[in-house]
Amino acid sequence: MEIQGLPGRLLAHLGPAIASGELPAGTVLRAEELEAQHGVSRTVVREAVRILESMRLVEPRRRVGITVRPRSDWDVFDPLVIRWRLAGADRSAQLRSLGSLRVAVEPAAAALAARNASDDDRRELGALAVELTVTARAADLESFLAHDIAFHAAVLRASGNEMFAHLKDTVGAVLTGRTEHRLMPHRPREYAVQLHREVAEAICAGESEVAERAMRTIVVGALEELDATLTD
Repeated sequence: MEIQGLPGRLLAHLGPAIASGELPAGTVLRAEELEAQHGVSRTVVREAVRILESMRLVEPRRRVGITVRPRSDWDVFDPLVIRWRLAGADRSAQLRSLGSLRVAVEPAAAALAARNASDDDRRELGALAVELTVTARAADLESFLAHDIAFHAAVLRASGNEMFAHLKDTVGAVLTGRTEHRLMPHRPREYAVQLHREVAEAICAGESEVAERAMRTIVVGALEELDATLTD
């Protein structure tokens, strides 16, 4: 989700500052000070604060001000919160946490997708597997990332479980963050692309155990590669 205009510019300052701890829990922000510091109107401040409040990062309190909430209160699944945390010193912990979430969820989603996917879901996954192969061989990381995000979102959606499907933006933010912060190889590895093809083929064939196993290999491998990269 991209927030445009002046509210977006104010969020681009406040969000990372809160996520990084530069503005720690308990910090009180005053609307009039934000207006003066950033040269924006009260309406812009209200809109930015409303968005931060929806993420549970801040809580407006009467006669106190806009108070930064403890990290335990945050909506940690929000894609912008993920992006802001990945941009700060919390990056390693955030990536490992999200990697563990993927290990817990995506193999189960793949198994369900093999049982529940519609014909349209199967066609989409087959087409995306082809696109992943083509863009990987061309070392077109931007297009590969777009297809990779779409592939994992399609698996989550095809599972038929609305809770899993709701995690598509979270998984997309993880995949984007790995690429933006140069934690991916310059050329996607062929074995990883082959595993995506295996997931698609297994779902199309209704082979839930094969789909689950291939997806588990993908997400566990990604977490292990991440650990190796972050400890180098």
